Amino acid sequence: MTPWQRHVEQRFTDVAGLRVPLPGSGETRERWALFALLAEEDLSLARLSEGHFDALAILAELNGPRPAPGDLWAVWAATPPSLEADGGRVSGVKPYCSGARVCTRALVTAGDLLFAVEPGEPVEGTWPATGMAASDSLDVRFEGVPAEQVGPPGGYTGRPGFHHGGVGVAAVWYGGARAVARPLLGVREPHALAHLGAVEIALTSARDALERAADEIDADPLDRKQQAAARALRVRSLVAEVAAEVLDRTGRALGAGPLSHDEAHARRVADLTVYIRQHHAERDLAALGAMVTGDDW
Repeated sequence: MTPWQRHVEQRFTDVAGLRVPLPGSGETRERWALFALLAEEDLSLARLSEGHFDALAILAELNGPRPAPGDLWAVWAATPPSLEADGGRVSGVKPYCSGARVCTRALVTAGDLLFAVEPGEPVEGTWPATGMAASDSLDVRFEGVPAEQVGPPGGYTGRPGFHHGGVGVAAVWYGGARAVARPLLGVREPHALAHLGAVEIALTSARDALERAADEIDADPLDRKQQAAARALRVRSLVAEVAAEVLDRTGRALGAGPLSHDEAHARRVADLTVYIRQHHAERDLAALGAMVTGDDW
């Protein structure tokens, strides 16, 4: 583990003790503002922290086990492959488990079921990437690990908070993009200023979309208007495109210099490049297109 990874792990431990509003509590803007600030500090830190606070929101929404003081939670729901559940135990390998070596508890999916578990065995060497290296996103192997079911079958993805949490991830992307763009604030060359102007428009659009989404969620936390899924797809797609534009324009404006000589900036670029690939791109656009009626245009 590198010194930076140890630093991120310690910061995660500190941040996990903060009081963070639940989504839909009337303070969703504040929740996502914290996520964005953590992402500006470090995207891996924000990834671990967002996962922890998402797990706490899920446990509250589905009446899961009460978190103990000092617990570091994660949500490990990547598919495929999926775990197998049998007699209150889970087995198999789960990929992309952020916090694999640091989290003390995790929510894991097995088919359409969700379980609270003690961590399994991290599979060393399964995250060789430079981007998001400090997120500790190894595969984890479970071999008959005791598991407590949380919520009914389908409860994890069927609850309104599933979509609210998806927008929370976009708030992390936004904060990461904001950090990547910071070096542009010192430019004076005309073409670089044009890139800065475009980046300002993009980031402001992303911020406005997140704030509007937060207000809509607080006004209808149980999603009685059935808008949460489309909202999440819309906002995530917008913010992912903004992050990609920021990466492109910042690189074109500044050239190779910061990537070659500024370790922190190079890490931010690598981290954001990897993290926004969590967005499902055209698949999410197609899903959103299938919901479009044009009534709100």
